Amino acid sequence: MQATTLALVGATGGAGTTRTAVELAAMGARDGDDVAVVDAAFTTQGLSEYVSGRIDPDLTALLTEDPDAALSAAAYPLAGTGASAERSSFGGGSGGDGNEGDAPDLPGRVDAIPARAPFERVARAKTAEAARKLERRVDEAATTYDAVVVDAAPVGSNEAVAAATTVDRAVAVRPATAHGRDAVQRLRGRIADVGGSLDATLAVERAGSGGESDGERDGDGSGVVRVPETDPAVAAAPTAATGDDAYARAIAAAYETAFDASLGVEFPEPGLVERFTP
Repeated sequence: MQATTLALVGATGGAGTTRTAVELAAMGARDGDDVAVVDAAFTTQGLSEYVSGRIDPDLTALLTEDPDAALSAAAYPLAGTGASAERSSFGGGSGGDGNEGDAPDLPGRVDAIPARAPFERVARAKTAEAARKLERRVDEAATTYDAVVVDAAPVGSNEAVAAATTVDRAVAVRPATAHGRDAVQRLRGRIADVGGSLDATLAVERAGSGGESDGERDGDGSGVVRVPETDPAVAAAPTAATGDDAYARAIAAAYETAFDASLGVEFPEPGLVERFTP
């Protein structure tokens, strides 16, 4: 089935884009979809932290050194999603550290297609030619998976532009602060400059970030989903794979907004304490 492809584009550095991409993918797998998370943030390479074991080859190698290899060569099971410690059914990598037995057995699966490369190869992967190859790799993922989430840095590099303009939908991820709200406006202009547009915004709350006042929240307008804070540790992810708390519910809402889709995941009705807790 042809996938729906989504780019999560950070409005600022440290907005929580990679973690949000991982959580959205886990929610899709919880609903029964096979989901790929593609790393288009080559400078930070944060997605690689969510893969256990050796990563070889990575996505940048497929864009620069082995363009004829199938995308599956760089697909690795996402840690904490019940994937095999050997190799995903789509991929061929050697992810896994022996702890996957404690992970939930999700109806679907999540594969990460990470970037983990030395500076010299990253530099070659950031060229315009490599960006065109990245677009083709995203299209390739769309023929194999039910959904594709591309983790993209703020638009200012060839790979970020490719990610934001080659997908079906692009969604901004910003801190839930006034600064983050302003950053989305700048991001919207940059994406428009390269012929793209934003379909929605996810406002991610972080501990100690200060947050926004009610008046500032009202200025968000439509198409904004607020995601409450969660344990930021990589080892804690993906919370949305099994959680029923406010964070998991927000991720489900974010998934439906980002993909313009409806999930079949059901959450228990909140008890009296949860209903009346501000």
